[in-house]
This record gives sequence, C-alpha cells and structure tokens, in this order.
Amino acid sequence: MVEMTSWGEINTNNEKEADVAVMGIPFDSAVSCGKGAALGPEKMRALSRYLPPVSEEGIVFETLKVYDSGDVPIDLNWNRYYENVEEKAHALMGTFPFTLFLGGDHSVTIPLHRAFGRRHAGKKMGIIHFDSHADICHEYDGHIWSHACTERRAVDDVIDPKDLALIGIRSWEVEEVEYLKENPEVLVIRAKDIHEKGYRKATERILEKYKGYDALYFTLDIDVLDPSCAPGTGTPEPGGPSSREIMEMVKVIIKELPVKSMDLVEVSPPLDTPNHITSWVGLKIIYEVFGQLSLKK
Repeated sequence: MVEMTSWGEINTNNEKEADVAVMGIPFDSAVSCGKGAALGPEKMRALSRYLPPVSEEGIVFETLKVYDSGDVPIDLNWNRYYENVEEKAHALMGTFPFTLFLGGDHSVTIPLHRAFGRRHAGKKMGIIHFDSHADICHEYDGHIWSHACTERRAVDDVIDPKDLALIGIRSWEVEEVEYLKENPEVLVIRAKDIHEKGYRKATERILEKYKGYDALYFTLDIDVLDPSCAPGTGTPEPGGPSSREIMEMVKVIIKELPVKSMDLVEVSPPLDTPNHITSWVGLKIIYEVFGQLSLKK
C-alpha cells in the first residue's frame, strides 16, 4: 500500500518518540562532473512511501520511528549555507539517537563532519568513507570545499588520519596517492581488495580498526557501487562492488559498531535510468540500516 507521507508508517511528527532524524541537503554546486544530486533527497523520500517497514531478512521495524526535519533551504552564499547545515545537523545530533542525512553532492559531508566533531568532542571518533574516490585532495577545481576534498577537510578539522577508513576506492588523483603514502595509518580497502579477498574480509578489517571507538560517522557515496548497480550518479567508476556486497557490509557495520550519524550522497535522479534504480538502491541501503537500528532498541 502506498502511504501518503515520506517514510510511510514509520514516520512521526513527534520528536520525542523518534529514533532517527532525517535531514536533506539538496546541494550539488561542488560537483566536478554530472549534476543532479540536489534532487536526491526529494526522490528518495518520494519512493520511501512505497516501502513497508521490513528488512530483506524479514526484520519488522514498525516500532522504529523516523522524524524528517525537511531540507536545509539552498542559499547562494556557500559559506553561510555550510554554516547553516552544520548548525542544524549539530542540533539534530544532540537530540536524536541516530541521524541520517540525504545529499546532495559529497561536499555536504564537510559541514556534517564538523557538526559531528563538535557533538562528540572528547570522545574517540572515527569516519568510515564508502566511495569509489578517496576524496582526500587538498583542493580541486580551485576550491577546498569540492566534493573531492571531503575527507581532507575531515583530517584537517575533525579527526586524525588514523581514525579514517576509505572503502571501495578505485579512482585516484596523484595528490591522493602521495598523501596516503605519507599517512599509512589511514585504512584503505580498494574495490580490487573487496573483489579478490571478499567483502567479509573487508568488513572484518573495518571492525578490527574501530574496536574501542565511542562514535563513528559513516558516509556513503552511492558511486561506491559498480555503475551497473547505481548508474545515476555524477562520477560513476567501473569495477566496484555489487549492491549485495555493500548491503552486507553496511548491515554488519551498523550492527557491530557505534555509528551515530550517516549520510548517503551523490544520488542524481536526472542521470538515472527511467525506473530510478539508483534512488531505489540508496533507499534499500537506508531501510537495511533501519532494520539493524531496530534491533538495537
């Protein structure tokens, strides 16, 4: 049955009963290739009306409640917009057990990381970055807030390199290769590693790295998936893991690690196939996250 509201029967307007807060960031002015990710939050919300509160394994999570705080309205002043995103995200992180952010291009993670760092100051924090790109350039296209600079800003402003994991990588800038050689404490699991050694081994390495951490931020760029599974994104990269492999990894990470906040970015409906396969796979990942969160209640 199609529900009238986003998130269907798990939606709530009562902040006090919500387990998850959702915020959209419809911004794609920092992309280097195909645009359209600004429409990702709207499309995924629209499709969520069709999904029942049941995971693929039959976990019914109808008691898990989602409060959607809406989008951060676009502002032509980039600096002011990021400040607004950071403040709104920081407030949600302090109010709800789990926060989910819908991009937008991957640059929106920069203010989200900052909000996370402020909220969990004094704790042992880490960042898990699922992406086909390392996004660790100091500057790209003449700007330090490019979507290719997301994790460089994180290690500048929020965490140490040893607290960062880059998963699914298969596209590099020369600068990034050099940076990672100089900072071997960053965990890098390439798409090739997942293919050759399996997603289970990759997941074990992530779990091992983050033993003893208090709070983790999980950022998932949809282009971590092979383009055959997620074609609707601005910078698709062949040779990635399948939706099955990513879903299995995500479920274990949410189940076993202290992930407090997550974003899903770079879903571009205008670049997608007619049946919105990329939005659907993004939403499927989100609902598997919900299923695992419900088991933690």
